[in-house]
Amino acid sequence: MWRVTRRTVLALTLALASTGAQAEALGTIRVGTLKFGTVNWELDVIKTHGLDAKEGFTLEVVPFGANDAADVALMGGAVDAIVEDWLFVTRQRSDGAALTFIPYSSNVGAVMVAGDSPIAGVADLSGKRIGVAGGPLDKSWLLLQAYAKREHGLDLAGAAEPVYGAPPLLTEKLKSGELDAVLNYWHFGARLEAAGYRRLIGIGEVQEALGVPASVPQLGYVFQEAWADRHAPLVEAFARASRAAKSIMRNSDAEWQRLMPVTRAESEAELAAFMRRYREGIVEHWGAEQQADAARLFAVLAEVGGEKLVGPGQELAPGTFWPGVSF
Repeated sequence: MWRVTRRTVLALTLALASTGAQAEALGTIRVGTLKFGTVNWELDVIKTHGLDAKEGFTLEVVPFGANDAADVALMGGAVDAIVEDWLFVTRQRSDGAALTFIPYSSNVGAVMVAGDSPIAGVADLSGKRIGVAGGPLDKSWLLLQAYAKREHGLDLAGAAEPVYGAPPLLTEKLKSGELDAVLNYWHFGARLEAAGYRRLIGIGEVQEALGVPASVPQLGYVFQEAWADRHAPLVEAFARASRAAKSIMRNSDAEWQRLMPVTRAESEAELAAFMRRYREGIVEHWGAEQQADAARLFAVLAEVGGEKLVGPGQELAPGTFWPGVSF
């Protein structure tokens, strides 16, 4: 009995040592996130299911209170990755900061109105008060303006009354009737859908009308290029773990029940809306074709937003997309 027990203990010790060694093989990746940002859902799945250890690395999540703080942490080397859009990356590259991007999500915002609102289309926003999250240079707002001009000959910024503000505040003003419509980030829109509000138009639909597929990812994990190149196997392993987490979230409704406290959904209806809209944003393919689509979207943004939005570059800066990840 002693020999069997000793062998069992030895086997378990070796197995644990092997697991630890595997997780340490590629080292640790520190991902900076907003404390309650939706990327935490995916990172939680990675940690809960040990997807980092399976790929031979350790994931460390570093929470921040604001996007700017996460950006500064990346630039200063306090974290290895953050979630940002590729527009941020190409602007930084044009200014001499060599950042690079791998895809995370194609989720974008939507225009939301009350369920019984008489507003039936974008043209009906003329003369209405529309809340806009992100300010006058918000990408979704600029794309919506380009769409209104192309499809309806409407100068939306002049014809409507835009009200800029924080996403939660705009949501409350829509509910109170102080606003007629709100262009907000996707998860705020999902909460409104769960409460009976209506999606007037998604920015994905706007993109498609402007000639760019809705599936083009705008958000991604952003690294300093030199760091990514030095740790290429780690970045590739992290990308595989990210895709594995998304596969679980795509296929398992039970996983979303487990994630309910992480999402801070206040009802089953909210959780269902989060799940549906999150799954819509999962990036299925990433390569030369999708990167060319992103370049076309950049051209649209450069046309409507000018240098204040896209910076001095007239096209996506070379190296914006890290070449080590494609699928």
